[in-house]
Amino acid sequence: MKTKKYLSPYLAGVGLGIVLLASFFISGHGLGASGVVTRTITAVEKIVAPEHVNQNPYLAKYGGGDKNPLKDWYVFEILGLLVGGLISGVISGRVKKETNHGPRISKKQRWAFAVVGGALFGFGARLARGCTSGAALSGGAALSLGAWITMMAIFMGAYALAYFSRKLWI
Repeated sequence: MKTKKYLSPYLAGVGLGIVLLASFFISGHGLGASGVVTRTITAVEKIVAPEHVNQNPYLAKYGGGDKNPLKDWYVFEILGLLVGGLISGVISGRVKKETNHGPRISKKQRWAFAVVGGALFGFGARLARGCTSGAALSGGAALSLGAWITMMAIFMGAYALAYFSRKLWI
């Protein structure tokens, strides 16, 4: 199958804006992803140690008692995102197993940096009470000052760390 060209970023941005508007209109919520990780971890922990979930106030609000932590709009949003991404990749001929990395870094190092970076970003997203899609994109669309501050902090942090990690890619 021949690889197709990427969608115009301007058209993709307009499409994302329409999806965000539809999300607010249909569900009353914006887009978000980091809460799904919390709900998934709570669901697994509820299987392993249900009493801990019930006794921990933070986890109990997601899955305490008879609550199913996976019964949430955002869980279905992420499932749709994963399935839609896979379908898009198959249609465009881009589904393949590979690890992109620079010449100065091995595949294992690339994966280690990805896992550490993802864990740190996930921790930061929980501290900020949302990730880039939830806090920045949805909050920014709602003109939340906190969302704009979060978005600028994410961009400034990424820009500052780019200096230290750029050698891994060139």
